Amino acid sequence: MKIPTFLLTLALGTATAFPQAATQVARNESLKQELRLSVERGLNFLRSKQNPTTGQWGEAEPVAITGLGIISFMLDPNRKPSDPVPAEVEKATKFLITNAKPDGGIYIKARGNYNTALALTALLLNNKPENEEVMLKARRYLVHNQIDTDEKGKQDNPLDGGIGYGDDKGMHADLSNMTFALEALYYSQALLADKGDAAKNEPQLNISAAIDFIQRCQNRPASNKSSWVSKDPDDAGGFIYNPVETRGAKVPNPDGSISLRSYGSISYAGLLSFIYAGLDKDDPRVKAVIEWLQNHYNPDENPGLGAAGLYYYYQTMAKALSIAKIDFIKTKDGKLIDWRADITQKLLGLQKGDGSWSNAEGRWMESDPVLTTSYILMALGRIHQTL
Repeated sequence: MKIPTFLLTLALGTATAFPQAATQVARNESLKQELRLSVERGLNFLRSKQNPTTGQWGEAEPVAITGLGIISFMLDPNRKPSDPVPAEVEKATKFLITNAKPDGGIYIKARGNYNTALALTALLLNNKPENEEVMLKARRYLVHNQIDTDEKGKQDNPLDGGIGYGDDKGMHADLSNMTFALEALYYSQALLADKGDAAKNEPQLNISAAIDFIQRCQNRPASNKSSWVSKDPDDAGGFIYNPVETRGAKVPNPDGSISLRSYGSISYAGLLSFIYAGLDKDDPRVKAVIEWLQNHYNPDENPGLGAAGLYYYYQTMAKALSIAKIDFIKTKDGKLIDWRADITQKLLGLQKGDGSWSNAEGRWMESDPVLTTSYILMALGRIHQTL
């Protein structure tokens, strides 16, 4: 098994769905140098926090956070493709492999889909032939955990087609876990490239059902007839957490119904999910979310949630805009913003003296500097490609 060399480029933020933008801009070399120095300090912080015995990062969710740590090192803009894999990555890779389960998942006790998706993405970036079967089994595990409740093969439940944390017996799916799973499955297709007829026997995600789930999370009446869809033009095109709940605001309507407001981080996840599912930039659902994201561009807070989930927002934004080949954000008032330079300057200013980043708002574990530092290193790694 050999994963094509273009996989690393894909992981850094390229997707075949969107062609390269025609306009290329000379980026600020001084800012790129600052970014590289910032990443070096951030990686030194992660080095200091890696368990020297097990190779893991994190205690509360070590498989997922170790996966994020590996990705951070592999996206290091100071690293050349010909450089050897960092010792920290090799040690962390062994930790992931030791947590591979007979069912194919890579996790410790719970949240199998979440942990497996991040672990698989990390293993693909440090591809080793001896880990081929672990990666293939992880891929199958994610495919088999796509939700199909009630009548099989029929989209008769709002959660059908989605993917959740993996320990909820099919009763939960959300756009964040869906995005991580779709990303891992998108890149893991490379595992099947040299399998010939054997590849035909590998299970595939039901992409049509996945797209149905994704669009059921979008505030867009033309493609989503759910009763919660907001009638406020300010929400049009954005996303919520899943078709039956939100992490954002709820707004009562005059008729007694409840509308759910779009918010930033999950709208970037929605854009990513559409791309990984194969939709192109001309699809009206993709156009709608891009318009919402441009209208709500904010380098200082997670639109609709403020400081909550801010660092997840930064990494999801950097990944989505990079993959979508969006060079400039055109705001609602017509201002054109070089988002790469803007976000880089913001993130450099937030770095702490020890090289880490952390969120004073601790929701979703963002008070953990290992988690948030990994998020930002991933964001900066992708930004550097085209800054």
